[in-house]
Amino acid sequence: MTMPFDADIIAAIATPPGKGGVGVIRISGPGSLDIGALFHSSKPGFAGFSPYRLHHGTIRDASGRILDEVLAVFMPGPASYTGEDVLEIQGHGGPAVLRRILEACLAAGARPALPGEFTKRAFLNGRMDLSQAEAVAELAGAGSAAQADMALARLRGLVGDRTRELRAALEDLRAKLCLAVDFPDEDVECLSYQDFATAVGDVIARTDELLRAFDRARPWREGALAVLFGRVNAGKSSLFNAFLGRERAIVTAAPGTTRDFLEEGLDLDGLPVRLADTAGLRQTVDEAERLGLDRGRELAAQADLGLYIVDGSAPYAPDDDPEDRRLAESLGPERVIAVVNKADLPQASPDPAGECERLGFTAVRISAKTGQGIDELARLMRERLTGGRESPEPERPVPNLREALALRTARRELAELLEDIAAQTPFDLLGVRLETACAKFSEITGEIAPDDVLNRIFASFCIGK
Repeated sequence: MTMPFDADIIAAIATPPGKGGVGVIRISGPGSLDIGALFHSSKPGFAGFSPYRLHHGTIRDASGRILDEVLAVFMPGPASYTGEDVLEIQGHGGPAVLRRILEACLAAGARPALPGEFTKRAFLNGRMDLSQAEAVAELAGAGSAAQADMALARLRGLVGDRTRELRAALEDLRAKLCLAVDFPDEDVECLSYQDFATAVGDVIARTDELLRAFDRARPWREGALAVLFGRVNAGKSSLFNAFLGRERAIVTAAPGTTRDFLEEGLDLDGLPVRLADTAGLRQTVDEAERLGLDRGRELAAQADLGLYIVDGSAPYAPDDDPEDRRLAESLGPERVIAVVNKADLPQASPDPAGECERLGFTAVRISAKTGQGIDELARLMRERLTGGRESPEPERPVPNLREALALRTARRELAELLEDIAAQTPFDLLGVRLETACAKFSEITGEIAPDDVLNRIFASFCIGK
């Protein structure tokens, strides 16, 4: 799909801020090759850019001052990322160097690119559909191998291709409906109500498959939240540090050291997890500690998994101070693992692990100090958070949230269409629901997409992509 837009020259630093070995300046638009006049080849007799080849030389500003030693490549449209003429300059990755090169490009006639503008031009020029364009941003922001695999599958067009297949099936039904409506008295072949219902049911089943893939992939796509909670000095912060492999939380023998929650990212064999350490649960008159306790409770209520930390070296008496038990019970046994810490010390009697199991919680003995049992705890956490499912297969299409919402709306229309078919509603009225469902499938690939939707999507991209 090619759409008109202001085809001026845009330029941006395409590599992340900060120091690096290499930094890239990306330039796109008709006339990008003119910006190439800033490049001076180190090769005698240089006659101009050979497309898709790296050239070595220097970048100089309008006064002739050398700004950097670079490699430059010119990619003429339409066989480029944006579908336009594209020039990329690869210089040294220092922020000051890249800023000077960018300023020289802007002085030569380019303007600063907006967030996502390179990819938006690729979409508008038909180089990719909207699902693939979103996958570009998802791939750039992937924090795990599973997230990268899902983004790559969408970048390859798997979701867009499957969506177009579904829409094509509905468009075929629309054509047959139009034939029946426009030529009711002619001897033409058209679907019976039964065949019509069968065809719609097939599209619903294939839509459900995509929606199931979306639901199954949620932990890998969004990451999961695991919250450590329990009484003071049970060892929450020690376990938090043990998971991270560094001293992130302050650990002392004094109760109430943690006043607020701490949060860090954790990779459980490819599953991204946000691990949060909360303040120890106890009665207190300290206002700051009380506020921290309230925030910890709120966070635990949102958790996909609660790690109920219990001191295995002290008698477990939940009735003495029942707040930690009440929080665990409010989450429920499916969302809680009882982590009986301090397994390196003599076990208390009665056995705290047994008491937690009696209350319905799965209990795991660990020692945050020695590392005993932490691998088993990590395995159990991953199993609970994923429901025992493995990460999505790289070859399977997995929609994102926007696409899943469009699929659900299309499915509702098709389910109501089946009810209308069962009632033998006239064909011309059945066509309205078919048209609505087709439009929802088209939104996924961007063939029908309002400007505000496109602007919102591409505004979330980083500059330079």
